[in-house]
Amino acid sequence: MAAAAIVQILSVAFLLAVAFERVDGWSQAHATYYGGSDAQGTNNGACGYSNVFSLGYGTMTAALSSPLFNNGKACGACYQIRCAGDSSCNSNVITVTATNLCPQGSYGGWCDSPNVHFDLAQPAFNQIANLVAGHVSLEYQKVNCYRSGGIRFYVQGHTYFVQVLVYNVGGAGDVTAVSIKGSNTGWISLNNAWGQNWQTGTVLDGQALSFMVTTSDGRTVTSNNVAGSGWQYGQTFEGSQF
Repeated sequence: MAAAAIVQILSVAFLLAVAFERVDGWSQAHATYYGGSDAQGTNNGACGYSNVFSLGYGTMTAALSSPLFNNGKACGACYQIRCAGDSSCNSNVITVTATNLCPQGSYGGWCDSPNVHFDLAQPAFNQIANLVAGHVSLEYQKVNCYRSGGIRFYVQGHTYFVQVLVYNVGGAGDVTAVSIKGSNTGWISLNNAWGQNWQTGTVLDGQALSFMVTTSDGRTVTSNNVAGSGWQYGQTFEGSQF
């Protein structure tokens, strides 16, 4: 076989492989909805986002079943979803953020392990299917998150217990490690308390604070001196972004 023909065949094979890889990026799951027409019932979930609206996530959110939620490691991740194979589906493709857990024993058993399930905020479900359906099959894939502004750090606690809620994270979205540095300390690895709440017992009062955030794709961003030495508990600070 001529060399040119071989090259052409290999080129076609490569393009087909890329195409199939793109198609295979979609996985199968199911979806229901919760939270009411205004999605107010989606606040105060297992990720620690007390108010998804004030934190910037809005109504395009989802509670994930345990296999996806992964003990909170998926909090903040973004998923592109589309309804599939149901008469109630429409052709919309939307992106939702993981902000909560749909626990074992939830109504209908859809969130029981090993089911891969999205319990969508009602407005999100309504974007991909008729609400009357109640439950639909869908396809999903993890995608990058696009956020307005920098990563936010909400500092809570007291002198001997500092807890930081990390949110509005772009890129992969799901945080795997957080470190903090006072102006008089080195970098301190924070322990994951639950959801996206990270904590330490190190005394940091009166020191300017810097943060280092790592996401599931291995990327790290450093936000230097985002809080001045006069910071107080209950304040939120904005850092750099992926």
